[in-house]
Amino acid sequence: MTSYYHFTQNERIMLSALNKKGFTQTEIARELCKSQSTISRELSRNKSSNNEYHAGHAKQKYYHRKEKANNVLKLIENNLWLENYIKKHLKEYWSPEQIAGRVRKDYNIIVCHETIYKYIYNIIPEFKKYLRNKKGKYRRRYGTKKREKQREIKKKVRIDMRPKIIEKRIRLGDLEGDTIVGKRGSGSLITTVDRMSGYLMMDYVIRATAENIRLKSVKRFKRLPKNKRRTITYDNGTEFSDHELISRFTKLDVYFAYPYHSWERGTNENTNGLVRQFFPKKSSFAHITEKDTKRVMRLLNSRPRKRLGYLTPAEVFIHNMQLH
Repeated sequence: MTSYYHFTQNERIMLSALNKKGFTQTEIARELCKSQSTISRELSRNKSSNNEYHAGHAKQKYYHRKEKANNVLKLIENNLWLENYIKKHLKEYWSPEQIAGRVRKDYNIIVCHETIYKYIYNIIPEFKKYLRNKKGKYRRRYGTKKREKQREIKKKVRIDMRPKIIEKRIRLGDLEGDTIVGKRGSGSLITTVDRMSGYLMMDYVIRATAENIRLKSVKRFKRLPKNKRRTITYDNGTEFSDHELISRFTKLDVYFAYPYHSWERGTNENTNGLVRQFFPKKSSFAHITEKDTKRVMRLLNSRPRKRLGYLTPAEVFIHNMQLH
């Protein structure tokens, strides 16, 4: 399941359109790459008075709730006694949770410890020095971003560790993967190409997060026979940081090209250039449908290639798919 993200207005428009067409919440979740519970929450929280969902009305309700949340801080700012109470006990090194609990117990004043944290960080940052964790509101679970990045790099198996047979292009199932990004905020295309046949597999995601890439990729790769799922070589983008889970669910061995070495995935890069004929750079991908991606796949996979003796990628792919 995908985690919860705030909806963009484009996503609200798509949600409204799909909902009006009678799509189920499960089908809408699949189209938007979100969990069914996220779709259900959005529909229920932002429906209009006549029990229908409209993108414009949903946007207004969202901003109303956001403004209301910001007003919570003013509950402290407008209460001089509460402000002084919080500051006094911060200087005594009480935690915001302890302050919130005690003021509720002694004075029946309800204020959330999260609100106190926001008040400290946004209004009285000079009081951060009294918090146990002075460097930030939350302690990073697995260390700093730099350390996380170093650990992630160590997990990657580089392209020069791939079996030499992959260079020969004599077997089906050695893949190369990347993403093609549309105009900012309009989505991305996941492109996967078989090295032997040049056969293209392509999917659209509205947000190229690691989780969305994983969900789409696992679903796509599981359509291939197990004995034709061999390896995949990815670009270094953070969108492929779920590579261990992709490998676990599909049994593909995952490798990575070196940074800024796009030629190491030449098959994929060349195919992406062909895809750009249909989805140009800086163009919006917001209205791309599954029908659109299937059409481009069909056109490119049925185009004769000189290196294949003028057979098409589809012909080579299907022929070798039938071989044991």
